[in-house]
Amino acid sequence: MSEATTAFFKDLERRGYEPLLMKTTGTVRFDLHEGAHTTHWFVRIDRGQLRVSREDLKADATIGLSPALFEELAAGRKHGIAASLRGDLTVSGDPRLFVQVERLFPGDPHSRGPRPAFEREVR
Repeated sequence: MSEATTAFFKDLERRGYEPLLMKTTGTVRFDLHEGAHTTHWFVRIDRGQLRVSREDLKADATIGLSPALFEELAAGRKHGIAASLRGDLTVSGDPRLFVQVERLFPGDPHSRGPRPAFEREVR
């Protein structure tokens, strides 16, 4: 397992509270599949309070993907919803939790931010 993956989940545990998820309650299990081996990360969300464990428990939403793709998501180089539409990851259970959990991942490090809706001419 990569250090980036471990660091991502340790950071979630250290945060303890994520205001972006203050209206979210549920459990999400990430199943990182590498050949015949699967690594599990279990995240409990209770109105923004986060708890992380390595348990293989039944979750409200289960996200299955490769460790390499997870690293790309954790680095902000890939987007989870786009990866699911391409079939690079699977989501079972409550898809709304997947959309909410997507907020935990960083944005693209090369992004310049939102574009203005229009540009004014300066005279």
